[in-house]
Amino acid sequence: MELVQEWRRHHPPGATQDAAYIGRFAPSPTGPLHFGSLVAALAGWLDARAHHGKWLVRLEDIDAPREAPGAAEAIVAALKAYGLISDGPMLRQSARHALYRAVFMRLKDAGLIYPCGCTRREIADSVVHPGQRGRDLVYPGICRDGLRAGRQARAWRVRVGDARIWFEDRAAGAISQDLAGAAGDFVLLRADGQWAYQLAVVVDDAEQGVTHVVRGADLLDSTARQIYLQRRLGLPQPKYLHVPVVTNAAGEKLSKQNGAVALDTTPAGVKQTLALAARHLFG
Repeated sequence: MELVQEWRRHHPPGATQDAAYIGRFAPSPTGPLHFGSLVAALAGWLDARAHHGKWLVRLEDIDAPREAPGAAEAIVAALKAYGLISDGPMLRQSARHALYRAVFMRLKDAGLIYPCGCTRREIADSVVHPGQRGRDLVYPGICRDGLRAGRQARAWRVRVGDARIWFEDRAAGAISQDLAGAAGDFVLLRADGQWAYQLAVVVDDAEQGVTHVVRGADLLDSTARQIYLQRRLGLPQPKYLHVPVVTNAAGEKLSKQNGAVALDTTPAGVKQTLALAARHLFG
C-alpha cells in the first residue's frame, strides 16, 4: 500500500464518495502489454485504490484489422502478474456494436452527423497552411452541406459548429479547446466501417458508470471531443487526469509501433518494472 499512499500525496482524492468511484483501463489488443501501457494502468489502479473505488479493465478490440492473435489474453495475463486485476467483469468492445449503432442512429436522427466522401489526401490538399498537414488533419467541412455529385459516403462526421470546450484536468489544470480549429467535424464511423475511438469510448464510459478517467497525456487533446459528445448525448462527464507518457530514446511515445517490448512477468521482473513505473509517475 506504500504506492497508494505516495499516489495520494501527489494526487489527493477529491470529494467523490468512495463507493461512487469507478475507473478503468482500456488497452487495445494490438500486441502484448508494454511498459508505457503498464504506467497508465498502474496510475489508474492507484487512483482507484486511493479513492477506495473500483478499477475496471475494458478491451478496445473493435479495430479488427489491427488486432494481434492472442494479444487480449496476453494483456490480461500480464496485468494479473503485476497484481492489476479488474474489480468487475471485463468488457469487450467487439460485443457492443449494436449499442454503438443505436447511439449513432440517435445522433443521425437529430441531424448532428453527416456523410463524408473525402479521402485523407483530399483533406490534406485542402489545407491552406502546409504546417497544418500533420498526423491529425483538421477537417475543413468540405461535405458539411452535402456530398458532392458522384461521391459516396466514406465516413460519417459529427458537426461541432463553434463549440469551445472547457474542462479541468487534475494534472494539467484548466484546458480550453476550440473544436473547429483543433479538430473540425470529427469522424464517428470510419471509411473502413469501424467505429471511431471517440464514439466507442464515450458510450462505454457512460455504460460502465465511469466517474474518473486516468490515462496517458497523449490522449489529452482528444478529451474535448469526448466531452462534446457526452454533452450532445446527455451523458455524465467523468473527471480526467492525464499522466506523463513514457518515451523512448528518440523522445517518441513508447508504443508497439516503435519497438516497445512485452513486459517481463517473472517475479524479479515484476518487482523491478514496478519500481521503474513508480519512478516515472512520482519522479
